[in-house]
Amino acid sequence: MAQVEPFGALPDGTPVERVRIAGGGLTAHVLTYGAVVQDLRLVGVAHPLVLGSGELAAYLGPMTWFGAIVGRFANRIAGGRLTIDGQTHALDRNEADATCLHGGAEGAGRRVWRIEALTDSRVVLGLTDPDGHMGFPGNVEVRAVIDLPGEGALSFDITATTDAPTAVSLAHHGYFNLDDTADILGHTLRIDADSFTPVDRQLIPTGVSPVEATPFDFRSERPVAPGGFDHNFCLSGEARPLREVARLTGTTGVTMGIETNAPGLQVYDGGHIADLPGLGGRVHGPHAGIALETQVWPDAPNQPGFPRWRLDPGETYRHQVIYRFQRAR
Repeated sequence: MAQVEPFGALPDGTPVERVRIAGGGLTAHVLTYGAVVQDLRLVGVAHPLVLGSGELAAYLGPMTWFGAIVGRFANRIAGGRLTIDGQTHALDRNEADATCLHGGAEGAGRRVWRIEALTDSRVVLGLTDPDGHMGFPGNVEVRAVIDLPGEGALSFDITATTDAPTAVSLAHHGYFNLDDTADILGHTLRIDADSFTPVDRQLIPTGVSPVEATPFDFRSERPVAPGGFDHNFCLSGEARPLREVARLTGTTGVTMGIETNAPGLQVYDGGHIADLPGLGGRVHGPHAGIALETQVWPDAPNQPGFPRWRLDPGETYRHQVIYRFQRAR
């Protein structure tokens, strides 16, 4: 049965709630703050499958964006600059005063969403992103359907509309560890991508390169180790119908397939995680979890030839992603 309970309050007193949903062998706890998946469990597996915390304070500080839906534009926009129809918009440069990361300091992953609908296995969250917020033009209405529809699936169906041309790319920023080990370097990963976007020192793409004969070739399943990944993998040049694009496998028999309609997959192996307070007294260090974020390619508004990033009035942005978990019988 679905449950809603208090989960603390923001410094200004705004209450945060935690929603429990269950279905298809999974149980998830979702926060109204950031639409965070705070905990995720699979029947028959004793440990959580995601990195989370039992304290709201962690999400307000060292665990910013862990498990959240990030945006208005996920990942990085170089220089915090967005140009639409000849007009340049100055965005919040919340990363080293150089880039706009995940929609800015008060992006979707750091705001309280409203519960619009709730069943035993599904919660629908809504967010209004006003014109000018973090510098982005247009009033944007976001709706996220977070569902446990069956067969070990955690599903996100995220839609958005706008009243003025703008940039939209919303992504689930969960960190996964299928083994409950200190790090995920023993996990294996397969990604259906022939190319990736190399980056500069600010992690801004410098173009598109083939994965052939590079450490970024995950076309055949192989270990995540030695790590060092915080890059976008090019799944396609545009949005496509829902299909499996990647598979993560732990050493204890738990696997996670990823299905999406998105053109990109950001892989971050958690190399900079340090002494973070996890669930059940866990303390997370480097590589404690891996983020696998389906998205539009980073810095797309400033990169000719990258997949479409623009949302116009009368259109509906839609991003679907399903994380499908199984365990060895």
